Amino acid sequence: MRRVVILLASAVLLINSLSISAQDQKKESLVTDGVYIRETVPQRIPVPYPHLREADAMYHKRIWRIIDLREKMNHPLYYPTQRMQDRISLVQRLVDAIKYNEISAYDPTPDDEFTTLLSYNQVLANFDALDKTKTQQSPITGLDTTITVKGEIRWQDVKELLIKEEWFFDKQLSSMQVRIIGICPIRHFYRTLQTGGDEEANGELQRQPLFWVYFPEVRKVLANTAVFNDFNDAQRITFDDLFFKRRFSSFITQETNVYNNRRIQEYTYGGIPNMQESDRIKNDLFTFEHDLWEY
Repeated sequence: MRRVVILLASAVLLINSLSISAQDQKKESLVTDGVYIRETVPQRIPVPYPHLREADAMYHKRIWRIIDLREKMNHPLYYPTQRMQDRISLVQRLVDAIKYNEISAYDPTPDDEFTTLLSYNQVLANFDALDKTKTQQSPITGLDTTITVKGEIRWQDVKELLIKEEWFFDKQLSSMQVRIIGICPIRHFYRTLQTGGDEEANGELQRQPLFWVYFPEVRKVLANTAVFNDFNDAQRITFDDLFFKRRFSSFITQETNVYNNRRIQEYTYGGIPNMQESDRIKNDLFTFEHDLWEY
């Protein structure tokens, strides 16, 4: 009799683990969910950048900026936070591409120069989404039972994107150009304080860079992934178009400088002074191009 009870308890735990696993995956539609098959966007390829000679780059400046996904203009990059049939967020597409070896992920911990590769499991570890084992007492048998809790990526926790880009003046085109070098999603979470009780207390807010992706490599993936259009579902651009046309809101956090490329927050006093320094750097880029012309 005791053996039967133990088997029943194990079956209940197995069913719970399978239900958690099923929640993490989106089922495919069994019919054509629409009036036509969308083929244009999946077949698109990125528009190649024009060739740039070193002799034509008269000026260049490396800039780091933050895209806050909570801003209304940036919502097409943030939503959906749950997987859907015809929509996907930027981070979801990047993680899927890393999982299926379409692109490479780089470790953000040592530097932002793409020096160390990350595996898919390491990316899950940064999301705190690996499977965990937990020991709990069975209410039926009273015995300690070890169960496996399936990990789940909390897409809504990714609140920011760190962008590394290069601004340069092309002598052949006589204009200031910009090209994105890399993208790094940033996860927001509260650090758990070990209080010793059944419920752990939440601590201060943490910002954790998850991984870097090399943008020229990622463009082929972003070019065939559609972005939601508020006005017309039949006319959607791609993530590559969104970045190429600069249809996002951001602020500068760092520029190349002699002080180890220190960030703005390291030499200002936070809040309004940070934003004023960010606007100064932005204005310097505009003024440089404007002063090259005579009117």
